[in-house]
Amino acid sequence: MTLPSSEASSARIAMYEPGFAADPHATYDHMRQAHGPLAPVDLAPGVPATLVIGYDKARRILHDEMRFPADPRTWQQTIPDTCPVRPMMEWRPNALRSAGPERARYRDANVAALGAVDQHALLALVERTAADLIERFCKDGRADLLAQFAWPLTFRVLNDLIGCPDARGRRIAEGMAQVFDGVNAVRGNEILAQAVAEQVAFRRAQPGDDITSRLIAHAARLDDVEMAHQLVTLYGAGIEPLVNLIVNTILKVLTDEAFCGDVHAGGATVRQALDAVLYRDPPLANYCISYPLYPVDLDGYLLPAHAPVVISMAGCNNDPALTTTAGDRAHLAWSAGPHACPARSHAYLIAETAITYVLDALPEMDLACPAQDLTWRPGPFHRALTSLPVSFAPTAPLPD
Repeated sequence: MTLPSSEASSARIAMYEPGFAADPHATYDHMRQAHGPLAPVDLAPGVPATLVIGYDKARRILHDEMRFPADPRTWQQTIPDTCPVRPMMEWRPNALRSAGPERARYRDANVAALGAVDQHALLALVERTAADLIERFCKDGRADLLAQFAWPLTFRVLNDLIGCPDARGRRIAEGMAQVFDGVNAVRGNEILAQAVAEQVAFRRAQPGDDITSRLIAHAARLDDVEMAHQLVTLYGAGIEPLVNLIVNTILKVLTDEAFCGDVHAGGATVRQALDAVLYRDPPLANYCISYPLYPVDLDGYLLPAHAPVVISMAGCNNDPALTTTAGDRAHLAWSAGPHACPARSHAYLIAETAITYVLDALPEMDLACPAQDLTWRPGPFHRALTSLPVSFAPTAPLPD
């Protein structure tokens, strides 16, 4: 079987429309029935790609850097700067968009900078931040846990780790959100580039005990442009996906009978709820993009040269041919192979601590609207709610 070429446009499934965001799993099922484990999609109008929804094929692609490199420079020559998904896909001098020795150089620097984070200090930072945020709304009886808890918590924690002043960090987060949504993405990319350049200059002049300073001091000797793109990657992986992981897991705990009540009763743990979300609805649902240098025949599926091959972590994790369970943590939410997420332990610690804290502080919390009334942000890459309104009995803050 081969993917269509000339007639592919009519068969392609649009991943940028609200219908996909509202029920992506129905779309994955339709793709599977119509096309098998590799489906023709449009990431944006006029931006074709192949979406991998077969677990085994995804793992083979993720571990095959020779046939499936992550460098998009040939592809992007035909993509206008105004394309809404280009900022999420274009070449940057970082590990995510490089291969071979250059990828190793960038990755080594990031792994070293992340590895020096004090986990005990990080735990304490998340707890302090969670306590401060919850204190601001716990007496109200209502809150939007996305806008009032998950987003500001992730923002403040990441800024602290990176050593970035809040005002600059807000500009970075604003630009990153526009890039993820594919709405005003060009402007978002401009805001992002300017703010991270300022952060690099700031820490070159005033080093500290933070990720930016450790990247600057690393033996890789990253220049200003390379440094800026390391920070783009860290913010891209550290804000949007982590915010959505926290929010989606709280939603899971509040609505799924397998977890509702059991977390407080000890029958299930927050870590189990996190893994269930990472398995079923990972916050970065479709990404891990590669660009074959030449046409690749993958078990009869012809993948064209220099055309994006996108791994659907959500689709692959829910592949009917997959026999593992969420408890096995065999999901692809952290990717796999040479581009696997190097901050996995940090993300688990932040999300688990934040969720545990808010569940303990507001034990009678419930959704403030029917679950079916919640809305999801459009875009081909993320699984992100627009808000998570909850209600609870007004309560005093947890004691220090």
